[in-house]
Amino acid sequence: MTAIISRRTVLAAGTAATLIGTATPAFGGTPSPAELLKGGWKPSREDKATVGRWARDTWRSIVAMTDEHTGLPADNIGESVTNPVRSNYTSPTNIGGYLWSTVVAKHLGIISPQESLRRITQTLTTMKNVVHHEPSGMYFNWYDEATGEVRYVDPDGTKPITPFVSSVDNAWFACALMVVRNAEPGARALADSLLNKMNFAFYYNPAARPGGLMRGGFFETPPPDEETDKGNHAGVGPDVYYRKFHYDTCNTEARIAGYVGFALDQVPHTQYFATYRTFPDSCDWSWVEQKPKGVHRTYLGLDVFEGTYDYRGMRIVPSWGGDMFESLMPDLFVPESTWAPRSWGINHPLTVRAHIEHGLDDAKYGYWGFSPASNPKGGYSVYGVEPLGMDPGGYPSDLEGTNFDGGFEGCREGTNPNPTYGDGVVTPHAAFLAMAYAPRQAIDNLSTIEKTLHAYGGGGFYDAVAVKSGLIAKRYLSLDQAMVMGAIGNVFGDNLVRRNFASRTVESRIRPLIGMEQFESGLE
Repeated sequence: MTAIISRRTVLAAGTAATLIGTATPAFGGTPSPAELLKGGWKPSREDKATVGRWARDTWRSIVAMTDEHTGLPADNIGESVTNPVRSNYTSPTNIGGYLWSTVVAKHLGIISPQESLRRITQTLTTMKNVVHHEPSGMYFNWYDEATGEVRYVDPDGTKPITPFVSSVDNAWFACALMVVRNAEPGARALADSLLNKMNFAFYYNPAARPGGLMRGGFFETPPPDEETDKGNHAGVGPDVYYRKFHYDTCNTEARIAGYVGFALDQVPHTQYFATYRTFPDSCDWSWVEQKPKGVHRTYLGLDVFEGTYDYRGMRIVPSWGGDMFESLMPDLFVPESTWAPRSWGINHPLTVRAHIEHGLDDAKYGYWGFSPASNPKGGYSVYGVEPLGMDPGGYPSDLEGTNFDGGFEGCREGTNPNPTYGDGVVTPHAAFLAMAYAPRQAIDNLSTIEKTLHAYGGGGFYDAVAVKSGLIAKRYLSLDQAMVMGAIGNVFGDNLVRRNFASRTVESRIRPLIGMEQFESGLE
């Protein structure tokens, strides 16, 4: 396989390539995932062997991150999985990722049922005993993975912090508990004992906008260096100190907090339609990089502007940064394309197509898949298909930070409508997230990243690689490896993660809500 996969090769790759071709679209867009898979793609014996090896190696990195006594995974380790250097901090998201990865590892036969139950029970027992915000049942952002103690110094170890209770981090942990309670009967009672105490009404602010919005989170005690809103939306326990931030856009990973709130019957459905699909199309909002096009529709009595951005002839509801994580990580749990065929069922395949075309045709990197990850030069950075992001600062797809700005028609001229891209940075977990929608292309892309860019070690794919310079971020991040395991579990395990998350009760509380909406996504 050559280093450069041309678009022609992608189009010839198999029946799943109808995502890129000219198949008759459903609802004016691309085929749904069910239509794609029904259309003929089935993993070959070679595919199963390759992805199975990737899963085993990925699991090896997750085990290396996990403390043997607490069952808590570190946030990250370096390249060694035999002598791992752990980060000394973890989060509810990381812990949740470890739990659902364990479920996947058992299903794939990587570990025994006995080991799965032992690991899950150990982790949940630790979480039952750690210090947390008891009135809400929520967990603080940072713990020491070796002791389970709350951290009062930031992850960099440079300054003191006031422990923060994040809505999104706790939502990912709650998702894991919902998966565990169905996939691991022996741990169900323990998972329920934690889940039943979690109250997402603490984050829901009905006054933030008509319909209400979810807050980013709160502090139990006031931080000395930040202005906060004192209050208590749930009316349970003492007042808390809310960060002055609400999640007001729809296509970001933060929508998972609303989904969990709906699933637990703690947040009203109006919250979903209170968020922006795009910002309005008036000149008051011309600071963003592109003028949206769309129509207004009414759902649950709320006016919703169904705006989209244009990219290469595709109309897409953008995410904040144009990355795969924001668009597709919630879809690991909520089968959005199936439950909402006129919105996410069109938007998700188009997002994947946009990433493929950006990497192969637009920026001409020869590879694709862009998401926040480790920077090959050190540290952590955000990456995305920048024309599909609402953030005016941009989530670039290259090391140089190339920024797209198409202007705002009728209000201002663009500063960089036709960028020249540099050293592209691809992030393997992004391609794994895309696997549900473009399995052939994702497997081929990842195989080439492994064989040609050599961005692979004893714990699976390294976190990121710059395609021209060959610089590799040789470390493993707990969350990114958990996304890899979750994606494999869904594609090669008959929607393992989704079907254990989406009980009948959960489906009844989410599916009718998201199923009523119609995005303006599609092909021009």
